[in-house]
Amino acid sequence: MEVVITILALLFVAFVALGVYAGVKAVGAARRGVDRTITQARRTVEETTLRAKSFGQTGVPGELAQLRLALRTSMRATQDALHAGVAEDASLSESLGLFERLSVHGRELDDEMKRLEREPDRATVASLLPGLKERTERITHSAESLRWAARDRARQFADDDLDALNAQIDVEAGALRHWTVEEPASSTGERSAKGTHPGAAGTAGAPGATGTDGAGAPQAITAADPRLTTGYPWQKSARPETTN
Repeated sequence: MEVVITILALLFVAFVALGVYAGVKAVGAARRGVDRTITQARRTVEETTLRAKSFGQTGVPGELAQLRLALRTSMRATQDALHAGVAEDASLSESLGLFERLSVHGRELDDEMKRLEREPDRATVASLLPGLKERTERITHSAESLRWAARDRARQFADDDLDALNAQIDVEAGALRHWTVEEPASSTGERSAKGTHPGAAGTAGAPGATGTDGAGAPQAITAADPRLTTGYPWQKSARPETTN
């Protein structure tokens, strides 16, 4: 009896521990989701403010806003392209590592320009603008090089796969158009074959033909049931058969 009670107690403790662990994991996942949502909302508000400043303000504040917006837009596009590509092409992992290093410089530059937006000495900030613009162009140029190289690589892979698929389809199409019909054996025992179109099968029963009925007729090609095939966006769904 004591053994049963001990086992039940251990099971109870195990279930409680499992429940606590699952609860902690769920809370952590929910917290991370909330943090991501808040970060994304904050980023969206900040970028919307930068767009408003770049169009609505002139002088030093407007130029700083344009530089920050150009930097953030280029880095975001490159990040999305690399993260989307590395899932299918593992060789992009090195490019992703280089981009992470570039992102450090991008964040430092963005933070510096953000601080300069609050600087009251506009003359000093104006003197720094050429250097800030050059750094922004260098970072965005590197980001764009990675982004377009990744896109060109993905497009080349897609073209190669399409070329191979077209070649296979051409071979298959040629095989589907090839058929032969054997004629009945002649008196000398020789057999001959000649190409014919499936539509010529109806001449097998013409007067003067020898052999048994239906001999040498090509086999019918059974079409696939369109209702059993996988649908694509450009396909129309087959209408169900109705009976009166």
